Amino acid sequence: MTDTSETAVDAASESDAALRAAVERGLPATIAELCALVRIPSVAWTSADPAQVQASAEAVAALARGLDVFESVDIKRAGIPGGTELGQPAVLATRRARNGRPTVLLYAHHDVQPPGKDEEWESSPFEPTVRGDRLYGRGAADDKAGVMAHIASIRALIESEGPDFDLGLALFIEGEEEFGSRSFATFLEENREALRGDAIVVADSSNWDINTPALTVALRGNVTFRLTVRTLDHASHSGMFGGAVPDAMLATIRLLATLHDADGSVAVAGLTSHDASTPAYSEEQLRLETGLLDGVTPIGRGSILSRIWSQPSITVTGIDAASVDNASNTLSPAITVRISARIAPGQAAADARVALERHLHEHVPFGAHILIDDVDMGEPFLVDTSGWAVAEARRAMADAWAGVEPVDMGIGGSIPFIADLVRVFPEAQILVTGVEDPDTRAHSPNESLHLGVFKRAVLSEALLLGRLNRRTGH
Repeated sequence: MTDTSETAVDAASESDAALRAAVERGLPATIAELCALVRIPSVAWTSADPAQVQASAEAVAALARGLDVFESVDIKRAGIPGGTELGQPAVLATRRARNGRPTVLLYAHHDVQPPGKDEEWESSPFEPTVRGDRLYGRGAADDKAGVMAHIASIRALIESEGPDFDLGLALFIEGEEEFGSRSFATFLEENREALRGDAIVVADSSNWDINTPALTVALRGNVTFRLTVRTLDHASHSGMFGGAVPDAMLATIRLLATLHDADGSVAVAGLTSHDASTPAYSEEQLRLETGLLDGVTPIGRGSILSRIWSQPSITVTGIDAASVDNASNTLSPAITVRISARIAPGQAAADARVALERHLHEHVPFGAHILIDDVDMGEPFLVDTSGWAVAEARRAMADAWAGVEPVDMGIGGSIPFIADLVRVFPEAQILVTGVEDPDTRAHSPNESLHLGVFKRAVLSEALLLGRLNRRTGH
């Protein structure tokens, strides 16, 4: 008599083997499709060409339709709260679950950061280029590789199980994550039922290193805003009035300096930290991964990873002022800066905003006038790791990464929309995965994707989908 448990194990092993083979066979085509996406400069910022974001959405929709397993594939836009403007185009594809199987929502985004200065890239930012084991280009990792990880894992599932599988799928590829996901909450409300899933895979994070997978379990939130400092109603001669009249640059420098203590720790009352243990991580590793120059010391207090994962940070990311080449001997009447504050898990973004605004108003030097506007906020997040989907994801990662168990890690960056997902779908289990590694340089010149990491990330997701396709009683 045949042992049914042994038969089930054998079938599962055969299915896993088929998935592995399908991922391997499909990898060259997957990388070629990723390169085609990278060539589309889909920057969602208002200063960029919206036609390119539309073209990117159409390319992603074509990939989803080409799988021929979704009941619907649409390009959709939702309104931005507080006005009549629409957000950037997103792709939504759905397939209903059958025979008691779960539904998995797969998220990534097809928009990218602006490339910055071309001369800082070793190759053209929108011409994908392979050097060694890495693919270089804007969006090659963040997050068009996340898009292709979803497409490739579904394709492997189709090849191994056939197109008539039972797993429910919703594919949601956003078009404005790098521009604050301003229409995300509206999109969720308008497409609530189509997006509902038992598990949500957010492929927009990193791994511990190129040989060790990771699940992201903590994310900082953010408060970003524009700060304008004004001291004069017009520019004045710096020689004739300097020394008596405070110009806006001096006031701005003095004000920004109050945001940090002498050691670089954030000095804003009301911004909180999260108490959590962190893995070992040396200053040498920090220098290696960030390019910190010899003689430049790290800032902050506590373990290095606690500073990145569990404490607030404040960065001035842009400044509008006279350029050095065009500088004249004048007192600047107004200076505008862009401030990005990262908020520790456990603090509401609205409370952090209040603390930041109160600090700036209380520390304005020389009676300067300040204006704070163009505010964006995103909530921090702590992942519940107790559910069945997390256990399945850990097992799939370890199997795909040659037996290396995944690390639970925090991320210093923010994925604010995850809090919206939890609010709208409180019963869903959140899996924050990724295709990046410490050398990816997302958002920076020479962004790249490690092709070995990408292959293992695709295989991890393919194994997860294959196993969930066999799962009942979720």
